[in-house]
Amino acid sequence: MYSLTRPDGYQLSTDPDRLDLARVHHWLCTDAYWALGRDRATVERAFAGSIGYGVYRPRDGVQVAVARVVTDEATFAWLADVYVDREQRGRGLGSWLAGAVRDHLTELGVRRILLSTADAHDVYRRIGFTPVAPDRFMQLDRREPASVSPLTGKERDPASPLTVEE
Repeated sequence: MYSLTRPDGYQLSTDPDRLDLARVHHWLCTDAYWALGRDRATVERAFAGSIGYGVYRPRDGVQVAVARVVTDEATFAWLADVYVDREQRGRGLGSWLAGAVRDHLTELGVRRILLSTADAHDVYRRIGFTPVAPDRFMQLDRREPASVSPLTGKERDPASPLTVEE
């Protein structure tokens, strides 16, 4: 297991028993644009097959951030599901978490880490990530369309046109 403590007392740990998967599921399925509507069983399976990194608040040990890494622990890793609780943002926890993950994977010998982001490019750029050439990044996407709108956070009716409610 890997652990680290910031000078202000925030702790990072890969101990799977510390992960609050109910909390992680809530964050991901209600507030993470890439995982809206993801069911609890899928979150549990994803973390069971990955290295989960939890960040915990100093005063009470409550989990305040998470990241998940799919890796062979030798050559390659995919960084996913990086999330910082909205109430804890602005404290540098996202950059610290991503940097700690990078450093831990480097200790394991991993030399290539990929990720995908629509809104946190600066966070990852600050710790050494660079854009991937778009003509080389490919995927096979068999996901069902999200039942929750990433714009409104409300149930989406696939038959109705996209509208934004005020």
